[in-house]
Amino acid sequence: MNKPWLHSYPAGVTAEIDLSRYNSITALFEDSFRQYGERPAFACMGKTISYAQLDALSQRLGAWLQSKGLERGARVAIMMPNVLQYPVALAAILRAGYVAVNVNPLYTPRELEHQLKDSGAQAIVLLENFATTLQAVVKHTDIKHVVVASMGDLLGMKGWLVNFMVRRVKKMVPAWSLPGYTSFNAAIAEGARLPFERVEQGLDDIAFLQYTGGTTGVSKGAVLLHRNLIANLLQTQAWLEPARANRPDVTQNVTVAALPLYHVFALTVCGLLSIHTGGLSVLIPNPRDMAGMIDTLRGYHITMFPAVNTLYNAMLDHPDFGKLDFSQLFAVVGGGMAVQEAVAKRWFEKTGVPIVEGYGLTETSACVTCNSAVSVTWSGTIGLPLPSVDVSIRDDDNNVLGVGVAGELCIRGPQVMAGYWQRPDETAKVMTPDGFFKSGDIAVMDESGLVKIVDRKKDMILVSGFNVYPNEVEDVVAQHPGVFEVAAVGVPDRHSGEAVKIFVVRRDPSLTDADIFNWCKERLTGYKRPKLVEFREGLPKSNIGKILRRELRDGRA
Repeated sequence: MNKPWLHSYPAGVTAEIDLSRYNSITALFEDSFRQYGERPAFACMGKTISYAQLDALSQRLGAWLQSKGLERGARVAIMMPNVLQYPVALAAILRAGYVAVNVNPLYTPRELEHQLKDSGAQAIVLLENFATTLQAVVKHTDIKHVVVASMGDLLGMKGWLVNFMVRRVKKMVPAWSLPGYTSFNAAIAEGARLPFERVEQGLDDIAFLQYTGGTTGVSKGAVLLHRNLIANLLQTQAWLEPARANRPDVTQNVTVAALPLYHVFALTVCGLLSIHTGGLSVLIPNPRDMAGMIDTLRGYHITMFPAVNTLYNAMLDHPDFGKLDFSQLFAVVGGGMAVQEAVAKRWFEKTGVPIVEGYGLTETSACVTCNSAVSVTWSGTIGLPLPSVDVSIRDDDNNVLGVGVAGELCIRGPQVMAGYWQRPDETAKVMTPDGFFKSGDIAVMDESGLVKIVDRKKDMILVSGFNVYPNEVEDVVAQHPGVFEVAAVGVPDRHSGEAVKIFVVRRDPSLTDADIFNWCKERLTGYKRPKLVEFREGLPKSNIGKILRRELRDGRA
């Protein structure tokens, strides 16, 4: 297949990745444990664990899980934010030969029950803050083994103080009852006395059931193989190599893990890639606490910062942003939603390092395309396909479209999922006969191979027969100096079928709708201009900070 984007690759990026080095994520982990033993691996709330400690703790928890008689390939759920127990549990599950099922800890009982029943999970490791949610549904699931962690478990002497603050002062742990549960530290202690059986795994074994957000109906589990995740971390590493090579002074990568590790983008970039390269991942349990996050990060020479547009924007607005040490920063990867030009420009002015916008999906183990890591210009695109990736822009009849013609972005590569868990019918709907995954996103590609998302099919606004893409409207409005955040949706209009409505969070309290109308009049053609403006104190967001247009459009927020 013709790959025009290869001619646009930065120097030093290979066209293909080599998957022959590792036969599983477990093998990759154990290689890092041997190679980087005394290096710090993960840090959280002032406490750090080394690679040797991660090796020992995960082996003990893995031995405990194996002692429960779980068969190879059994699904084990993890329900916790970015705390030290997460990487321990993740490594334990994979090393013991099981399948990890990442669960959003903010799920409602209904959402949790669906995911546990659908995956057939037989065990779960969760933080006590969310135990009451499990309590409400556990009897309707196949869960037989429950490990409950507390925030202070791995924090040493300060752990009891942290637990006291979390439980008694901040009252963040609702009362719960889960008969027969085992505490996290007890499971580790028991596992230390138990034999651990090494499990031989292959690239085609299942590593994760990673559930989609359910935006097109019921939440489905993307079956991600060891092959998929290894491929994507190697693709990402290869793509960032030119930027890393420019910084020979960096002796260890320090990655900010502000995005939740249960989300596939952070899992790959902040978790697996960091472990593979012997890096340190600084875990942020609550990135909404901007002051706390910045205070935590002040002690580190940050080298990598994957995040979403809303997080970068909020950080730039914080008075302490200038106190962070970006002297060794070389990679800032924006994903999850479009990076707005106004935010990218401010970030570059403040740090001297560009936000490199990328694109990916749960079904593609995260990253598919990315802008050059050494480019300092904002392209307004999602960049070029990563090494070993094919992309194709197609119409509804699966015909490949030409340069500059909008169609559905379709993806083929070693990081594409094996299918949806126990849903062959749903899998068939999203795969083409020649093996491409249909993303549901509308995109165009230029002659150089740069891909631009014009929007999701269902978010498109139809005004008097003309297509209006919310990303474009939002990008224009976001550049107004008085605007902090914006979301655009289509609303019924008796004259034009639909009209553009925007929801705005002000940066300048004196901003009026007239100011915005005048701004857009100069920058957007008539049918694209907002007809309605609603000012809000905040906008509804997903667990990774992506603005939820649908909730605004449906009047649910």
